Amino acid sequence: MTSTSQAPQSGAREAHPDHLGHVIFITAAAAMGGFLFGYDSSVINGATVAIQHRFDVDADTLGWIIATALLGCAVGAAVAGRIADRIGRIRCMQIAAVLFAASAVGSALPFAAWDLTMWRLIGGIGIGMASVIGPAYIAEVAPPAYRGRLASFQQAAIVIGIAVSQLVNWGILNMADGNQRGKLAGLEAWQWMLGVMVVPALLYGLLSFIIPESPRFLVSAGRHAEAKKVLGEVEGHAIDLDARVDEIEHGLRREHKPSFKDLLGKVGFLPIVWIGIGLSVFQQLVGINVIFYYSNQLWQSIGKDPSSSFLYSFETSIVNIIGTVIAMIFVDRIGRKPLAIIGSAGMAAALFTMAWAFSYRTGSGDHVSLPNAQGLTAIIAANVFVLFFALSWGVVVWVLLGEIFPNRLRAAALGVAASAQWLANFAITKTFPSMSEWSLSGSYIVYGAFAAISIPFVMKFVKETKGKALEEMG
Repeated sequence: MTSTSQAPQSGAREAHPDHLGHVIFITAAAAMGGFLFGYDSSVINGATVAIQHRFDVDADTLGWIIATALLGCAVGAAVAGRIADRIGRIRCMQIAAVLFAASAVGSALPFAAWDLTMWRLIGGIGIGMASVIGPAYIAEVAPPAYRGRLASFQQAAIVIGIAVSQLVNWGILNMADGNQRGKLAGLEAWQWMLGVMVVPALLYGLLSFIIPESPRFLVSAGRHAEAKKVLGEVEGHAIDLDARVDEIEHGLRREHKPSFKDLLGKVGFLPIVWIGIGLSVFQQLVGINVIFYYSNQLWQSIGKDPSSSFLYSFETSIVNIIGTVIAMIFVDRIGRKPLAIIGSAGMAAALFTMAWAFSYRTGSGDHVSLPNAQGLTAIIAANVFVLFFALSWGVVVWVLLGEIFPNRLRAAALGVAASAQWLANFAITKTFPSMSEWSLSGSYIVYGAFAAISIPFVMKFVKETKGKALEEMG
């Protein structure tokens, strides 16, 4: 039998699906998990001020309420790989959808701060599971020639989720006469913002009943006829389906089922796992989710009124979409590494500019402001930062995490890398309210430094994966 380290003999590398629209639909459905993450990330942005007033909590406690969901994400990401390998990718998606739907309802009807925190933890577990299974599933069903662009759907779904939640929040805020605590049908506006999350959660669950199981899971479960049917749908019937199944099966047989122990090397983890962790952590340490979790509060903290702050946040989400589209166009053309390096440089410049602008903040409490020139500079720099993140690390990291690991390790390694991502996200999200009280300018200097450090990391450790079949990895 041919070694999987050689070029595929089935023609998979040059495979083109008979119906690309069908593959796009499958990919988009799986990426709904990313939509849930994006929606949750940004919807809480519209409720932070109201939550702080409703439960009369300080900045540190508010940070816990917002960031606890990310601890749940780390747990969900850690267990998703094992669950997906045991019962399948689709069942894992369905469990995630149930958890998220329950969280949406519970978060809309809390009776105390700890209750809201608990429901956000539960929702986070669902999001964490979806964050692992989405990229893994997409990488496993996408033909190699299209995999970079299709893997980009995960980040595209995230940014669309962010934009939609901002739009929904803005609509709810207007119905409540601009008051986040204004009453609508017996509930405060911020409760409706969180409760509406049940709609995309249910849609995600319904779509999971329509799309096929991953062909690699089907092969691992001995369901070869079903695997060939799915491979024919997503890679085209022009390839040798029997040889394709043999390639996958041989790749899976090279090692036993992945476990945490398989990821260990001389220095903790295997080098490739450390690279995945590094990509995940740098993606968060640049502070991107500060923009999406706290931007309304941020703009209000420099003197913008609530309605204007929501519009600025929505504008930023549109810039995020534009950057993601740019990345989807170029990720398979110029490659993953060049995009990451370009993005790091652009983010560092924008973050240091924001730090300079915020150093001019004056006043305290509810009476703070920036001079007009610095205020405009801060808003422009924030959008430039989001643009460079979206056209690079936002997409590239999810693509690489679905590609860089060998077949035998993919699900387990993805779980570890994604858990690291959520923990880094938690650290940034939890500390920002307190850091901003200490020094808003200093906070952005720290984030800019991480963006700059990510450049040599990518240049030295990350290998280009453009155009390679998954069986060639590792």
